[in-house]
Amino acid sequence: MALFGRSRRSAPRSGAARHGRHGRVGRSPVVRPPLPPIDTRIERFEVAVGGAAEYLRGAWPELRDVSFEIGRLPREADEEGIPRWTLDREARRIILYRIPIERLNRLHRVEETQRRMMIEGEVFRAAADYLGRDPWDLGPDRFRFF
Repeated sequence: MALFGRSRRSAPRSGAARHGRHGRVGRSPVVRPPLPPIDTRIERFEVAVGGAAEYLRGAWPELRDVSFEIGRLPREADEEGIPRWTLDREARRIILYRIPIERLNRLHRVEETQRRMMIEGEVFRAAADYLGRDPWDLGPDRFRFF
């Protein structure tokens, strides 16, 4: 039986709910939703180059002030072919070219772990070229399992 013409259902709330279905609606605006995953080739390339560059900067004091930059394509090919990186020792820069590294190594055909290892290998080769050393000398502990 309804009293005063109302049913037994509760009246709708006028304000925002304190808890949602899973108890998370009332969070403060400081907490943000998680960031979207890295899903583009460019972002994955930047992460791989950045990780290898930070390792090299920490391991070799000569590379601490060197800037590792990413370019799309070199301006011109040299007598050896299309370069994968360019060194500028006066400006302390190593410019890695994403498209030649990905296309000439056929990275679009391999899985993600192999892709990252090949990109890191190119960063090590470029840094070794900058320092005038062998790439295997730059991180002997990093590759001890191979």
